[in-house]
Amino acid sequence: MIETMGSGVGVLDYDKDGRSDLVFVNGGGRPGSAEASHNRLALYRNLGNNKFEDRTAAAHLSGSFDTYGMGVAVADYDNDGYPDLLLTGYPRSVLFHNNGDGTFTDVTVSAGVENRGRWATSAGWFDYDRDGLLDLVIANYVADFSWDDQRFCGDAAHGLRAYCHPDVYRGTGVRLYHNEGNGRFRDVTAKAGLETSEGKCLSLVLADFDGDGWPDIFVANDSVMNFFYRNRGDGTFEESGLASGVGFNGDGQAEAGMGVDAAYRDGGAHPDIYVTHLDNELNRLYRNAGKGGFRDATVEAGLGAERSLLSGFGVRFADFDNSGRQQILVANGHILDNVGLFHPRVAYREPLSLFEDGGGRFRDVSRESGEVFAKPLLGRGLALGDFDGDGLIDFVVSQNLGPPLIARNRSAGGDWITLELQGAGKSNRDAIGAEVTLTAGGKQQRAQIMGGTSYCSASEMRLHFGLGAARLVDRLEVRWPSGQIDTLPNLPVNRVRRIVEQAARH
Repeated sequence: MIETMGSGVGVLDYDKDGRSDLVFVNGGGRPGSAEASHNRLALYRNLGNNKFEDRTAAAHLSGSFDTYGMGVAVADYDNDGYPDLLLTGYPRSVLFHNNGDGTFTDVTVSAGVENRGRWATSAGWFDYDRDGLLDLVIANYVADFSWDDQRFCGDAAHGLRAYCHPDVYRGTGVRLYHNEGNGRFRDVTAKAGLETSEGKCLSLVLADFDGDGWPDIFVANDSVMNFFYRNRGDGTFEESGLASGVGFNGDGQAEAGMGVDAAYRDGGAHPDIYVTHLDNELNRLYRNAGKGGFRDATVEAGLGAERSLLSGFGVRFADFDNSGRQQILVANGHILDNVGLFHPRVAYREPLSLFEDGGGRFRDVSRESGEVFAKPLLGRGLALGDFDGDGLIDFVVSQNLGPPLIARNRSAGGDWITLELQGAGKSNRDAIGAEVTLTAGGKQQRAQIMGGTSYCSASEMRLHFGLGAARLVDRLEVRWPSGQIDTLPNLPVNRVRRIVEQAARH
């Protein structure tokens, strides 16, 4: 089953030269097979001029690491200024510390985040107790998968074998690792109230959904209820998937939750959630009603059944044309290589989807957004970044059984500003959890640096705002993870602005 589920892709500036580099996750093979010895990671350095160079071996990332690769999570967990890498997979995860000289060191065992014996999918970093150190959440899929599992799934009467549905496996849940400092982590899953055997977790997003300053956890589960863990602010979480309205869709059903993202829409005070699903289901938009409550707003937002023959994995909100309006990008691809035998109208390789928000209702703009949206893909991971530094958001898609797709944005575009936030004092250096409120051209926009998102992937951590025709940012407010609020007036546009938390200078 594992060979059809992966894998992810990450965007990071690992050598701090100002350009977005790429890291791809590879699967592998059964232990002892020829594929088992292949590299699990492939790191490409951005050279500029639309060129990348393979630096996997030079960065000391070559090797199989005894792990079938699934996903990647990126963050500076020790606040030394350089992004570190977590590789998720089966039967363990691997943590690589960035040495700051272009190389990485495997510190998994000493750090205590091996997650041994589990099939880890997505992962995310956040500072759930706001102590200035980034903690780690690892999502795990099914509990009893193994290389020796020979159960038959599919149409036995006709001898048509297929990858198994998750229903035939037992459930599990996420693991929370608290950053103790000095490069070590402690498993606090049970202490934090996250222990469960009811989940089949494929993706997650870590963000403050109710505006209380404490980051929460949303987990997209495959064919069982989604989890929504509200942060109590005392080191523990309360699971409220059912009560909050995101555990099941508006019809009260669990769906094949695969990818997830969150964003502020229509000037909303809190982020909404978007979850991708398998064919013959709808990708769901959950509108944030405040106070920890959501409602299924999929149909009223124009995100109906017309694309329901597709299977969505990676997903991200972004303003690709700098109009000040959000779009939703989805990487699609089925999980069954012989799906045509079971569902003749469903394809194995599927095109990307792009939906544009036209003022509360979305419309499908895929066909008018370039030839890249006509390509049939086995899409899995999806990550965003401005690879050429032109102020337009580009994207990369990882394929199962195929080469990646890198899409350069050629939109005409409006004005923009990109923010590179650096926490100081009591905030983590990556400023994960920071919320920005921006006013320009009479319009207010919000964004938050979130952990997780998409599917098994990590996007560039900068916050990008499209401004339309605005020629100036009138006011910018940053609420840092520490609670410190900094305000900056009259900022010029069409540039990257680095902002350091001012609390450290007081």
